[in-house]
Amino acid sequence: MCIRDSVKGMLDHSRAGTGVKEPTDLNALADEYLRLAYHGLRAKDNSFNATIETHFDPDLPLVSVIPQDIGRVLLNLINNAFYAVAERSRSIVGAPLAGAQASYMPTVTVSTKKLDNAIEISVKDNGSGIHESIREKIFQPFFTTKPTGQGTGLGLSLAYDIVTKGHGGTLEVESEEGSGTIFTLKFSLV
Repeated sequence: MCIRDSVKGMLDHSRAGTGVKEPTDLNALADEYLRLAYHGLRAKDNSFNATIETHFDPDLPLVSVIPQDIGRVLLNLINNAFYAVAERSRSIVGAPLAGAQASYMPTVTVSTKKLDNAIEISVKDNGSGIHESIREKIFQPFFTTKPTGQGTGLGLSLAYDIVTKGHGGTLEVESEEGSGTIFTLKFSLV
């Protein structure tokens, strides 16, 4: 992806959408926002590197969604995943047991899958995970796990509302401290 495509993606992201659901290729949408997020982060911090994996179901049908809104959700989840792996990488550097952690490779994986009557999109990272005591709060407005000034606490709350209220879907999180986090979106095909 060239800089021009990145800028176009950012401009498209910032524009208000039509609010109209349309048949959308979720594989293409997820791939676009994954690359947009990665290149956006690399533009801010050129020392950041991560492995990007995609596992897109080739038989995924078009799904009726508001593409701009689902794009915003994906961008938020993917940015959070990159943030998590970057933070884990930084915590390893200079740690007393850095040699034992030297094999850590920051990885973000985006997958799609057609289920019986639904489509599933997952965003997975191998960051430090989310502590169990705060996991149930992460979809609440103004709650953030990021340091002051680095998060508004609106991203996951808005993402949750877009998926559940705007699209009748679900947004769930699974996380294990020290292993990473998986956010899963599901949209009904019926």
